[in-house]
Amino acid sequence: MKYPKFLKQGDCIGIPAPSAGAYDELDIARYKNAKKKIEALGYKVELSKNIFKSEKARSADAKTRAEEINEMFESKEIDAIICATGGEFLVEILPYVDFEKFVQNPKLIQGFSDPTGLLFPITTKYDIATIYGKNFSSYGAEQYHKSVSDSLEFLKGNIIPQENFDLYEEERIERVTGIEGYNLTEKVEWKILNADTVNVRGRIIGGCLDIICELCGTKYDGTNEFIDKYKNDGIIWYFDNCELSKEELIRSLWKLNELGYFRYTKTVIFGRNGREVSCIGYDMKECLKDSVLSNLNIPIVFDADISHKYPCLNIINGAIANIEVGKGKGKIEFELI
Repeated sequence: MKYPKFLKQGDCIGIPAPSAGAYDELDIARYKNAKKKIEALGYKVELSKNIFKSEKARSADAKTRAEEINEMFESKEIDAIICATGGEFLVEILPYVDFEKFVQNPKLIQGFSDPTGLLFPITTKYDIATIYGKNFSSYGAEQYHKSVSDSLEFLKGNIIPQENFDLYEEERIERVTGIEGYNLTEKVEWKILNADTVNVRGRIIGGCLDIICELCGTKYDGTNEFIDKYKNDGIIWYFDNCELSKEELIRSLWKLNELGYFRYTKTVIFGRNGREVSCIGYDMKECLKDSVLSNLNIPIVFDADISHKYPCLNIINGAIANIEVGKGKGKIEFELI
């Protein structure tokens, strides 16, 4: 696994908008505040020229969005890339993305949700580590949650162990300024199926499940080569389910299993579902018990802090992860080997 160099003071962070951009003045205020706060920490920030635009969840047409990414991949002036925000249609840019430019000039790239469409191919096809956990918009909050502060440490190479938080956000507060933080009201409790505790070590890969399901089996999917290469480490999957219903989740896991994704898997971790939807009354535990995962004879973790119901832990795709879960709590430590 190749790990791009970490940030140092004075380095430049490129902020492309490969998915959506700013929808309104509150989004614009948030991006501007993120830029101000990151620059105050001693970094340069180069914003996409389309970051303040968004029409039907797109900052620009697919080719334009891809060109911005390609330019940042190639640029010797940009030392790391953080995607502006999530959205719906990042996959549209993939036919126009020049991944070879990234391979020739690898750099840290970080994103959350729809940017899985970039992170997942880069790690599975090109064996380059990526970071799932924060978009640039997260840095626009006036007060940083620990998960946001940790992500800045990750970018510097200070890979802080990721531990469960105490509270999470079930519902977001109404936006007034655009720089609001999280609305933390609900108790965090990591749950386990098929075991009382989990203590495993393996190579970790995952992201937003909705997007992985769109990528799987396409030319942008290198999963089978990835898991074959690292089979001796064992594989740890993590999935952030944004919008899939429980029924869609069961079908999606069936598809991934048919594609061979779960060979050599030691455990699978699910975050809190972005939507709790089932047309036939499934809860998450019943859903997982009725899925193909129940045949793997491995522990399954769910309701972890890897979720669109914030906060979200920072995950290094491609790293070795040491996972400990028990009594409602969880911890992930990374080894960059």
